[in-house]
This record gives sequence, structure tokens and C-alpha cells, in this order.
Amino acid sequence: MELCGVSHIGLCVGDLDRSLSFYRDLLGFEERSRLEVQGALASRLLQLPEVDLEAVYLERGGFTLELLHYRSPGAVDGEDPRPMNQRGLTHISLPSPDPGAAMDAFRAAGVAVLEPSVVRVGDVVVAFLLQDPDGQILEITAIPGGSSD
Repeated sequence: MELCGVSHIGLCVGDLDRSLSFYRDLLGFEERSRLEVQGALASRLLQLPEVDLEAVYLERGGFTLELLHYRSPGAVDGEDPRPMNQRGLTHISLPSPDPGAAMDAFRAAGVAVLEPSVVRVGDVVVAFLLQDPDGQILEITAIPGGSSD
């Protein structure tokens, strides 16, 4: 079997504008394209009735995230917060040269940091978790050596 890398990861969102504000405006993902998806073929592929969705492709550092907003049949809620040992996608990890400063910036933007997750080495924050507007867990970790290269 021959496959050609990973194309993207899809993330179902409840409010597209709110998620774009988070991923594009706060996290710095760049919007690459949009796609309207509907009809019988989409319903067959996605195994959902009467699919009508808008997909927005965002990119950052060679990683493509597809935000999926289902106008029909709508998004459904899961467990919040999603346990890290639940089968399936657990988190999206983003490196930072200064996780402590990133944590302060998230807090200033009104994003709740999952406080029990904050890992410090001495007084220095090296990793923590937070949730996007729909509850998806994001992990912010220190870049070894403190460089983004």
C-alpha cells in the first residue's frame, strides 16, 4: 500500500466564527481555503444524513487543520473535557519558545488554562493544556533549547 503523507486533521466545531477567532486570530493559523460540502456523496463518505457543511483549511508550520462546521445535521457534544485516555484524537500540540509567556497571553485573551496540567521545572513553565472553544485539548510545550527553528 502506498500513501503520500498526511493531508490534514479535521476538527468539528460548533461555531465557525468563534473557532476562526481562536485558531486564526489567536493562534496564528493562516486561512488557506474554504469548501462547501453537501449532497448524497458527502453524506455517504461522512456517514451522516443530509450533510451541509463548510470546511475551512488553516495552516501553520506545515500542519493543516480543517475546521468542519456542520449546518446539517449539526454538531453534537461529547464529554467535556475529553479524557486523554479516550480512544481517538486526544490533543493538538503546539511548541513555544516560552510556554510561560504563552500561558499569560492565553489568560489575557480569556482562554482558560487547565491549571492542574501546568508543568514547571523550578519556576519555569514548560508545558500546559488548554481547551479551544469547543473543548478540544491543546498542549503547549517548550521547544528543546528554546528555539523555534
